Amino acid sequence: MEALLVIGALFGCIAIGVPIAYALGLAALAAAWWIDLPPEAIMLQVSAGVTKFSMLTIPFFVLAGAIMAEGGMARRLVAFANALVGVFRLRGGLAVVDIVATTFLSGISGSAVADISAVGSVMIPQMEKAGYPRVFSTNVTMSASVQALLIPPSHNAVIYSLATGGTISILSLFLAGVMPGLLLGFSLVVLCLVIAYRNRYPTGEPVAPRAAFGMAVSAFWGMITLFIILGGILAGVFTAVEAGAVACVWAFLVTMFVYRDFRWRDLPGLVHRTLRTVSMVMTLIAFASAVGYVMALMQAPAKITAAFLTVSDNKYVILMLINVLLLVLGCLLDMAPAILICTPILLPVMRNFGVDPVHFGMIMMLNLGIGLCHPPVGSILFVGCAVGKVRIEDVMREIWPFYLVMFGVLMAVTYVPAISLWLVHAHG
Repeated sequence: MEALLVIGALFGCIAIGVPIAYALGLAALAAAWWIDLPPEAIMLQVSAGVTKFSMLTIPFFVLAGAIMAEGGMARRLVAFANALVGVFRLRGGLAVVDIVATTFLSGISGSAVADISAVGSVMIPQMEKAGYPRVFSTNVTMSASVQALLIPPSHNAVIYSLATGGTISILSLFLAGVMPGLLLGFSLVVLCLVIAYRNRYPTGEPVAPRAAFGMAVSAFWGMITLFIILGGILAGVFTAVEAGAVACVWAFLVTMFVYRDFRWRDLPGLVHRTLRTVSMVMTLIAFASAVGYVMALMQAPAKITAAFLTVSDNKYVILMLINVLLLVLGCLLDMAPAILICTPILLPVMRNFGVDPVHFGMIMMLNLGIGLCHPPVGSILFVGCAVGKVRIEDVMREIWPFYLVMFGVLMAVTYVPAISLWLVHAHG
């Protein structure tokens, strides 16, 4: 009953137009009133929810990704990917370039929306000019951008770590996201090649060796960010928070002094947009921590576990039910609030069924990422259609093969934990 009160209050507030962050706060206060908990306890939990040192990871990586996405790095990565793929002269080669460039940028930006905006604005017009349908080009870019939710430095992996109360290390989640992200990218490449051969899309053009060398040198300064983030963490040179800070400094130096495509007078606007994004995320985290606190007091996870056991005690059946639940929620909620709401409730359930918390994090992020490509709330879908200048109805008519591939990868990640956990265990 108590858990239904919290969920009902939350979705009731959302239904009447209350912003999600404040809806979380009101739901926590309603639950506190129901169980006779002083409102001061909720306020203290809200404050405690944003005082963890690890939270600095979010603003650092958001700022680094924004600088790189807007500072000309995306264009250079696209050119480098084009040089790599052009060697093979594949039919549908530009679609493969789109996916490879998005993979590179995902390892730098950590944001799916940033990837769509940066890569899509370059690749979609280029693909249309080469003879690809604009809707197909948009679907490729949208689907490929889901990699950014998995591949480090994924912002959502940091949010999941915080939603667990810091019990799951950010490093473990970063490592766990590498293989699922690459598997998704590879699967999309295969799909695009099949569609390209079936529809006789253009063959990729090779790049002259001298030009390819120049593209590689130009992209090198951006690519080295991957080594700064992952290499530095794995080698024990710095923590995830410190890696974010170093990435910010490196991104600033490369953008302003090496590439010099970004104007100094535009820098305050970029910082302002970053602060707005960070403030929204921090507000969500603060109020979500209060909801998690009252749900724990109400013993909601134990009750939900008991409810699942009435359906089945088979871990694989429960995982399928959780997948269905998360896919539906992913279509109704944006990713950050969905992670913050669902993690305190579902993670204890998964632990009771013997599912590794890091593995469950990958399941959750991939589910919610698919939801972002679907109406009515999907931010990836809306941004992709805006960048591609296509109608949502046209995209939805042709996106189903991409959904099937993403769902196939989801099933592989769900039922083959080694895909997520291999690098985690190898690192020790």
